[in-house]
Amino acid sequence: MPIVPNMTVGWTPPAPQRNSATKALRGDVPRSASCRRCLRMTGPQHFVFALVEEFTHIAFSCAVEPLRIANLVSGKELYRWSFASANGETAMSSNGAVTLVHHRFDKLPSCDRLFVLSGINMQRQDTRSLLAALRRERAHGTRIGALCSGAYILAKAGFLDGLQAAIHWEYHDGFMEEFPDVNLVRNVFVSDEKFITASGGTATADLMLHLIELDHGYDLSVAVADQMVYNAVRNATAAQRVSIQSRNGVRNKHLAKAIEIMRNRIDDPISPSAVAEELGISTRQIERLFGSYLNTSPKKYLMEMRLERARHLLLQTECAIAEVALACGFSNCGHFSRVYRAAHGVSPIMQRGRMT
Repeated sequence: MPIVPNMTVGWTPPAPQRNSATKALRGDVPRSASCRRCLRMTGPQHFVFALVEEFTHIAFSCAVEPLRIANLVSGKELYRWSFASANGETAMSSNGAVTLVHHRFDKLPSCDRLFVLSGINMQRQDTRSLLAALRRERAHGTRIGALCSGAYILAKAGFLDGLQAAIHWEYHDGFMEEFPDVNLVRNVFVSDEKFITASGGTATADLMLHLIELDHGYDLSVAVADQMVYNAVRNATAAQRVSIQSRNGVRNKHLAKAIEIMRNRIDDPISPSAVAEELGISTRQIERLFGSYLNTSPKKYLMEMRLERARHLLLQTECAIAEVALACGFSNCGHFSRVYRAAHGVSPIMQRGRMT
């Protein structure tokens, strides 16, 4: 397995002793905006990244590199960073690369921001020590966030109830079933909540550039983006997935709206004629739109969406097969199983035993 060298060789993490500004941020003394400003002006911010096994490497790079480049471009040490894992020695990403780390989850250092970064199979990872550490850090007032599928772990800790949060789009269906009290959004990141979250991939870079702008101004964030040759920086409300219009070169508003209506009714499927009626066009027109632009029928397209959601729920949740069937608009397990096997070549029960 490849070993990714320690990205901070030669840097010693801050000593455990806390100055007054750091104590204010951690909650040991009353905090204020002036304390935060003082800390930013008098010393570099320390970011700790808690790496859960099989974390996503692209999100990892997009988190750390903007901080490094901000130091490079400014000619100052604006940021420091270090990494933590369950064993305090290494963490393996989903691509097999192994990263050396500085800390164990149960011995996290004083820091200004703590980000949880996970990737695939986060539901199957043993995160007990991390959950305990997160609760301790919250009690100390540490600013906590999550990247990629990390929002799942924050939700598991009970941090996100009643709040908006972002997670990679592939985990939306399972997340909503397991954590109905979280207001999950399809944005690339959420930065205006107590716990900030980014959906992973290059959305992590968008979030970091946003934080750099908040800390040190727009000009520096643009300079960092230029060094990254990243000319499509998105704000928080940008959608994660490429729109149906962009993906297929479609510019037909009726088709885009029809797909949105279908997606919002997966648990209670709507007929093509009802979709057409809601759009104020004929059933013949809606059939022609799907045939011309997507080379399929609206009925087949809706079934594919329902089966895609079913697959996500089977792989990402412990919901019973009957519950998955109902959530995807099937009235009984028998019909669901037959349709699923015809589409995927395996039964829902067999699919659950597979990783992909």
